[in-house]
Amino acid sequence: MTAETQAESAGETQDARDGIVQSAIPPEELARLSDDVISALKTVYDPEIPADIYELGLIYKIDIEDDRMVKIAMTLTAPGCPVAGEMPGWVENAVGAVEGVSGVEVSMTFDPPWTPDRMSEEAQVAVGWY
Repeated sequence: MTAETQAESAGETQDARDGIVQSAIPPEELARLSDDVISALKTVYDPEIPADIYELGLIYKIDIEDDRMVKIAMTLTAPGCPVAGEMPGWVENAVGAVEGVSGVEVSMTFDPPWTPDRMSEEAQVAVGWY
């Protein structure tokens, strides 16, 4: 019996063997929450750049935990950004308003530092780089 066959007969999934953790949130609800969280993030703008923080590539990671707590790792365009103290609160408020989210935790990181190559094509168009 191969490892794959053994895993199938034991009721394991490929995801479990690869170390991917399955959510207790039903897949369709997780997809809706993910879409709604991203939509909420797209309402938050860097006041110095005419593009939202999601398209700018300032969001490094979004985790939705089983209790529907959303943890977001983000950065700023520069460590000395004038809204560094305010932007995490803007993110918390926007994402916290999403139906089904139990809470929001925002952490800031500058590793790796943000660079313009993280911007989506949409953001590049918005700032006139395309």
